Amino acid sequence: MKQITVIADDKVGLLADISYILGKSKVNIESVNADIVGKKAIICLVLSDVEHGKNALEASGYKVGDLNSITIKVKDNPGELSKITSLLSSEAINIYNVHMLSRDGKSTVLSLVVDKPKRAAALLKECILNAEEIY
Repeated sequence: MKQITVIADDKVGLLADISYILGKSKVNIESVNADIVGKKAIICLVLSDVEHGKNALEASGYKVGDLNSITIKVKDNPGELSKITSLLSSEAINIYNVHMLSRDGKSTVLSLVVDKPKRAAALLKECILNAEEIY
C-alpha cells in the first residue's frame, strides 16, 4: 500500500479543498488521518490511485510526499500493538507513522510506515496483508 502525506499551512477549509481536488480527479480516499502541529497540517492519505491523486494535488500547489507502508492484521485484543511495536523496536526499526485502517471486534488492520520496510515485512510476515485483503 502506498500512502501520501500533504504538509500545508493550517487553515479553515484545507481538508475540504484537498478532498474536492481528489474527488474532481476521480480519486477515492481510502484512508485519511489529519493532525495539526504548530501552524502546519499533516494529512496522510491512502488513495485509490496514488500517482493520479499526487499529481492532482501537486498541480494545485500542494507539497506531497509519498511513503511505502506495510499493512498488517492483528487480533483485536489488548496488548497486540505493544507486541508489534516491541518486536520492531527490538530490531532497531523506527516507526514513522501508524494508522488504524479498520477494526471489527475480532481483528484490527494497521498501516505502518517504518524506516526499514523490508526487514519489518519479514518480521511481520504472518500478519502482512495484500491490498485486496484490506477492503
